[in-house]
Amino acid sequence: MKIGNRSFEKFQRAPKELIELFRGIPIANIADNMGRISCVDQGIKPMSKACRILGTAFTVKEPAGDNLLFHKALDMLQEGDVLIIDGNGCMERSQCGEIMSTYAYKKGCAGIVVDGVIRDIEGIQKLAIPVYARGVQANGPLKNGLGEIGVPVPIGGIVIYPGDIIVSDADGLLAIRPYEAEELAKKARTTFESETKLLEQIRATGVWNRKVFLSLIHISEPTR
Repeated sequence: MKIGNRSFEKFQRAPKELIELFRGIPIANIADNMGRISCVDQGIKPMSKACRILGTAFTVKEPAGDNLLFHKALDMLQEGDVLIIDGNGCMERSQCGEIMSTYAYKKGCAGIVVDGVIRDIEGIQKLAIPVYARGVQANGPLKNGLGEIGVPVPIGGIVIYPGDIIVSDADGLLAIRPYEAEELAKKARTTFESETKLLEQIRATGVWNRKVFLSLIHISEPTR
């Protein structure tokens, strides 16, 4: 096993009950409780109509324009895994298309995230599986090999570890370390519930309390 050409098939996945703590919580409310530096950059966006991901990171690191290890990962993934593909941001060759995405969906994959591009966009938009990428490119990938499976990877400005909890919605995507998940979920849900009540008040009365709002997003009212 050589560095740059290896596969770690066994890693600790977050327990399902821990993952479920984040169901229904908007990404914005989670990110507000993670220092506002937790989301992938806006270049990685939903390519499919489905955009809500909730699952466990299965990471793949590949050379730019090559997807041989992506194929291997498809046979290794477990139900509920989210395929996290570090394609080095390559925009010249796609990492996957409709066939690989369909196969992943049939295996119970919870989502595909590619730091790079994909193809067969019309077919992918018809699938129920969420697919995130930087764009679309019809040129197919090479299959020369090398790369790593089950290692930490940089994706859109953040580092994702195998086994991390991946959450996404139409606003973006982030990764949560399992040992931080329980406390974070409580804080994020409190923020969500408080903002929901505030929004209902504004809709009903047209009035809002600025101090209450600022406290929800952890900012103090400026003093004079």
